[in-house]
Amino acid sequence: MDILDAALNINKNREDDVLARLTTVWGENLSPDHVLEEYPRPQLKRDNYKILNGYWNYAITNSSAAPSAHDGRILVPFSPESILSGVERQLKPREYLWYERTVSVTPEEYRSGKRLLLHFGAVDQYASVYVNGRKVCTHMGGYLPFEADITDSVREGDNSLTLRVWDTSDTSYHSRGKQTLKRGGMYYTAQSGIWQTVWTEWVPKAHIRKLYLTPDFDKKELEIRLLVSGRNALPLRIRVFAGERCIYDGSCDTADGHERFLATVPISERHPWTPDTPFLYGLCLQYGEDTVESYFAMRSFTVEPDQNGIMRFCLNHRPCFLNGVLDQGYWPDGLYTAPSDEALVYDIRTMKELGFNMMRKHIKIEAARWYYHCDRLGMIVWQDMVSGGTRYSLPLVCYFPTLFPAASNHVKDGNYKLFGRDSKEGRKEWTAECMETVDYLYNVPSIAVWVPFNEGWGQFDANQITAMIKEKDPTRPVDHASGWFDQKGGDFKSIHNYFRKLRVVNDSRSCAISEYGGYACHVRRHSSVERIFGYRKFDTLPEFARAFRRLMEREVLPLVDKGLSAAVYTQVSDVEEEVNGLLTYDRKICKLR
Repeated sequence: MDILDAALNINKNREDDVLARLTTVWGENLSPDHVLEEYPRPQLKRDNYKILNGYWNYAITNSSAAPSAHDGRILVPFSPESILSGVERQLKPREYLWYERTVSVTPEEYRSGKRLLLHFGAVDQYASVYVNGRKVCTHMGGYLPFEADITDSVREGDNSLTLRVWDTSDTSYHSRGKQTLKRGGMYYTAQSGIWQTVWTEWVPKAHIRKLYLTPDFDKKELEIRLLVSGRNALPLRIRVFAGERCIYDGSCDTADGHERFLATVPISERHPWTPDTPFLYGLCLQYGEDTVESYFAMRSFTVEPDQNGIMRFCLNHRPCFLNGVLDQGYWPDGLYTAPSDEALVYDIRTMKELGFNMMRKHIKIEAARWYYHCDRLGMIVWQDMVSGGTRYSLPLVCYFPTLFPAASNHVKDGNYKLFGRDSKEGRKEWTAECMETVDYLYNVPSIAVWVPFNEGWGQFDANQITAMIKEKDPTRPVDHASGWFDQKGGDFKSIHNYFRKLRVVNDSRSCAISEYGGYACHVRRHSSVERIFGYRKFDTLPEFARAFRRLMEREVLPLVDKGLSAAVYTQVSDVEEEVNGLLTYDRKICKLR
């Protein structure tokens, strides 16, 4: 397949192809009574909680008015488009998706004087939440968590919890990632509604709302910023654990303002976090009657010159070559939602076994437990922001830079129309979501780099966005424009190269080949369709494995000495028509074994 053929095949929708009903072993063994029961937020964990995953009633309507009857049951948190939901129906932009279930409150809970918080990991795309017919919150955006204090809306006994959801998918400027209503090539089935865990927890009136952890590797300190509810003059107890041993036990009773605490904790025993030694410290915070558990790591991510003046990505001030792999985060039976915690672990652990030390989470924000597993298993993460904008000009964002990569770097991203960013409101919304993403994932030890834009998909003002990210988080480098449409900013010269011999480009920034490879190998009975998409096709697994190893040994690794800081192979697994994964879509075959 030559460059032009591959470029022109990039977004061909094949509506006549029906996706095969692939399932993973975790989906096949899933019990509806035990769906993703782990506490979903490991860095702000409490004991008093209830997971609300499982069967809910659902309906899809053409009206914003509540339905008179339900269409059936849906298994939350799987989207209605997925196999595991039990629905397998595409929500259209002019339709409404309704959820309903009962939440019980015991007499003891009702009279406890505590507050009841309702949490949603993610709901795609716009959600209105009602408790006993009373609206308690709304939320726009399909990738970030939100919560509501529903204490004043519940009563003793059974309570009705209702959601109304609508989703424009790729018909508007809202962030959507790879989702499209007309799947094909490197764009995948759109999904909607609840797709991450829903849970409740009872908390004291005075409780911890938000936690910011900033390790200072050089000073051997941990800075803790804390947001609490109310203006309560309560002390904060801080305990730090290295394994089972408590290495710090102190208190902080001075607040930075009425609802904020700021504390600096010395770390007497510094155990550097690396992919080979992913040491995590335990953290316990007690604020009045509220106790939360968390964790952190001592590490630093920087871009620094080596002894030859070449800018390198550094982990703990030492050059660290990032052998990365692109991770779409799609599952054949759950779409955006992994069937189980074990499934998340399998992807990460398998990539480590194959020799990768970095995963680039591609234009998706993952469930918090995925990041937790990267933290504890030692997998560095490059985190993409979720792309949005109106319909992209494929000749501009795909064909032109693929054929003429050098010329694309002279295109300025202030021309909003070219990049589907005409809407001022859309740019404002995306910027807010970008900042909220940095805020939400700030504490994750394994996240090393922020990637605001990929291949010009909804790109705009990349240098200004980079400055905003660095102001909010000065502890991490930024790949400001992954692939092409380089605006000369950020910390990396970021290159996507699927068709030419790999090489290092001289630049004042660190050089990263942020996508390459994409070798395709179709495995019958383990692929979604017979007609496939990929950048170079191999007919057998031995041919695929030999070509992959030859690419690594002859083209990638020799570039490290010449200045290559990172290389990201496409990709972890097949996804629908895109069969360039190291794993099949159902994760039943590793193509390198």
